Amino acid sequence: MSLLLVTALILGAIEGLTEFLPVSSTGHLIIVGDMLNFNDERAKTFEIFIQLGAILSVVWHYRVKLWSVATTLNDRPAQRFVLNLAIAFLPAAVVGLLLHRYIKAYLFNPTTVALALILGGALILLIERRPRPTHVDTLEQLGPIDALKVGLAQTAALFPGISRAGATIMGGMVSGLSRPVATEFSFFLAIPTMFAATIFDLYSNRQVFAFDDLLILAVGFVIAFITALIVIRAFLHYVARHNFVPFAYYRIVFGLLVLAYFW
Repeated sequence: MSLLLVTALILGAIEGLTEFLPVSSTGHLIIVGDMLNFNDERAKTFEIFIQLGAILSVVWHYRVKLWSVATTLNDRPAQRFVLNLAIAFLPAAVVGLLLHRYIKAYLFNPTTVALALILGGALILLIERRPRPTHVDTLEQLGPIDALKVGLAQTAALFPGISRAGATIMGGMVSGLSRPVATEFSFFLAIPTMFAATIFDLYSNRQVFAFDDLLILAVGFVIAFITALIVIRAFLHYVARHNFVPFAYYRIVFGLLVLAYFW
């Protein structure tokens, strides 16, 4: 097995393991990619592409719910669900389009990621230690204003290392969503967000990849799909009984280790 295929396998596994946890998959991919000397423009686009494998695992896990929504769009609950996703999707989509080039050029490096990991960990600890009254205990109770608040929180994840899952889940909890609802809505919101990011980035960098790259793309894609599907099911079981404090400490320790490594 070539070194490039091993790299694709490792990065695919990391993407699947971290995409839906509040630890920043992008941060982990940047750091491990740098360690593996896979950090050029092709690597950055590869990292975006394998996110598609992870997001398809969400589609597969929630296939019954998504099919139900797709086949009942004339019904009010389905329309409300789609509207909430659209509202939550828009803030990050607009800001991302405006700042995408600058973010990739100036923020995709181990130092900024490490600092974001530490800051994000501290914010999770702060949120978890404050009392949070909830008014949304099911997805059906979620309103447009709640969705907008989650969408605004998601814009923070455009900064590498913040974590899209962490930003949306914590943003939802601060806005009054219960932990399970905030987590599920984060998963559903990932579908349009990550599909849009993947398609946009691949189109913008279509000249980077050659036919020879199809194998490493396939390996990364499949591994990301399998590992993400396992993580989604385990994480949903976890959030029903536990808080996110362990993830906060992990972020802080990992961020400090990264700073020390690249010092």
